[in-house]
Amino acid sequence: MTRSLPTAEDEAPEAPDTSGTRAATITDRIFRNPVLGPLGALIILVIGFSVFTENFASVDNTSLILQQSVVVGTLALGQTIIILTGGIDLANGAIMVLGSLVMANLALGDTGAAQLPAILVGFALCAGLGLVSGLIISRLGLPPFIVTLGMLTIIQATSRLYSKQTILVEDGPLTFLSKGGFLFGQFQITVGVVVVLISVAVLHFALTRTSWGRHVYAVGNNDLAAKRTGINVRRVLLSVYVLAGVLYGLAALQAFGRSPATSANAFPTANLDTITAVVIGGTSLFGGRGTVLGSYLGALIVLVLQSGLTQAGIDPLYQNIVTGVLVIAAVALDAVTRRKAR
Repeated sequence: MTRSLPTAEDEAPEAPDTSGTRAATITDRIFRNPVLGPLGALIILVIGFSVFTENFASVDNTSLILQQSVVVGTLALGQTIIILTGGIDLANGAIMVLGSLVMANLALGDTGAAQLPAILVGFALCAGLGLVSGLIISRLGLPPFIVTLGMLTIIQATSRLYSKQTILVEDGPLTFLSKGGFLFGQFQITVGVVVVLISVAVLHFALTRTSWGRHVYAVGNNDLAAKRTGINVRRVLLSVYVLAGVLYGLAALQAFGRSPATSANAFPTANLDTITAVVIGGTSLFGGRGTVLGSYLGALIVLVLQSGLTQAGIDPLYQNIVTGVLVIAAVALDAVTRRKAR
């Protein structure tokens, strides 16, 4: 019995089909990138609501969404750098409200440059409250969740004791961030929008191009390993909470750019709104992964979702359900991504 010799075609192995692998790799990169994912989601939402609603893509509505993003977006910056270290701040909204009450009360009846000392005192108060949280967490080693939950209760009660009425402010530096010009017809860009965009750029640079930023990520990834490499973990944590407090002071000033009035009951869900923005923006609740740019995109996603669903006639309760589902999905995706990375 004779056997035929193998030909070149028989010996050559079949080329594996890599199209599926390449597609999976691209998909993984998109989901793992802390900016591309939120940016893609934002673009899809904008296109979808522009097609299925009548006035979503109007110049006025787009300008309004940007102006609405300044307070939550600024608060989200402070929340982001804290979450990057593996912590969380439940008191950020309360700190902002107390800071705005102090600014408004000290500036009551004043106009022009006379409001500047009130603004400085408000910033100092917010930074000081961040310092208190940072000292307790970094020096005593208490969980950030418990510390900031206690601070939330204390500050909310203090705000109600400090002022039991709505305080109106006069035109001046306190309302300066509401000023602005018009581009492309009726598209308004306020000073507040410019300030929050500059804040995102500066903080992004600090986190990605400085040793302080590298230390923040290192502490969030593994604080024990960071300590063994010579990083002063306590100092990093303290600096993060103080800087976050300064950003909360800026958010208090941004709030006057949205409305020339404040009260102890203002922004009751600001802490949850910022956590939602940060998580949807791709920052890991486990620490060590995320960007401030992604967090600001997350704030825009929440606002775009609310605006689009409102124009579509969806009940606000259903909007909350959709937002909650997005948060859970974002956390689940982050957990899966971290598990694959291991």
